[in-house]
Amino acid sequence: MKINRDGVALNVRVDGVQDADAPTIMFANSLGTTLHLWDGVVPLLPAGLRIVRYDMRGHGQSDVPDAPYTMGQLISDAEAICDALEIRDAMFVGLSVGGMVAQGLAIKRPDIIRAMVLSNTAAKIGSPQMWQDRIDMVNAKGLDAMADSVMQRWFGRDFYGTPAMKPWQDMLVTTPAQGYAGTSAAIAGTDFYTPTSGLRLPTLGIAGADDGATPPDLVRETVDLIPGSQFRLMPRVGHLPCAENPQGYADILNQFLKETGHV
Repeated sequence: MKINRDGVALNVRVDGVQDADAPTIMFANSLGTTLHLWDGVVPLLPAGLRIVRYDMRGHGQSDVPDAPYTMGQLISDAEAICDALEIRDAMFVGLSVGGMVAQGLAIKRPDIIRAMVLSNTAAKIGSPQMWQDRIDMVNAKGLDAMADSVMQRWFGRDFYGTPAMKPWQDMLVTTPAQGYAGTSAAIAGTDFYTPTSGLRLPTLGIAGADDGATPPDLVRETVDLIPGSQFRLMPRVGHLPCAENPQGYADILNQFLKETGHV
């Protein structure tokens, strides 16, 4: 389905129970991926859940507005989807920039999120100059030019270079350049250290031991801002553990769903 927010059509998919009263888990994808990032995990979740996924602006089947984007726009996009689908008291799972959206939405709309999973993410990722260099490269040479370096950050040694990696590389290089550059600008301008430290909700951090984009210490530093949070380190995976080891990832999510009374 498509949900419009400020003239931008956002592609949304709902699996599982099609009922606003059902316990809901919502997923937000990373830069350079689509809602299909979660394809391996969704079938492994418990029955009885409403499972919501969406393509961020500039990605997948969502509209591609002109770059740059702001984090406020990305958060408002997620908020609009939640309001349209009457999502309240959800568990929100955000990976990388999706985890930044999770933090921002939890700050802005605590009625929407009752528990969150911050996966391979941080309150601040990289430096503005690093992101500007990446934007300049995408604009000048396209995503093909940086695909291999991204794959090395995304995946552990066991997965990198295998045939299983190719669909993810294809997903990256088919991301619209405007969408990649626009979202990169949103990440560059974000520092949630202070607001995230004020959050008080059940929080689980997940990191990949071989993550070259958001190393485990960076993830842990952010998760530790929230009192009572948990942290899980997944071995032998990189920045997209749900792609490399969907069963292991789902096991961690399912345990957290039980602990928080979501199922």
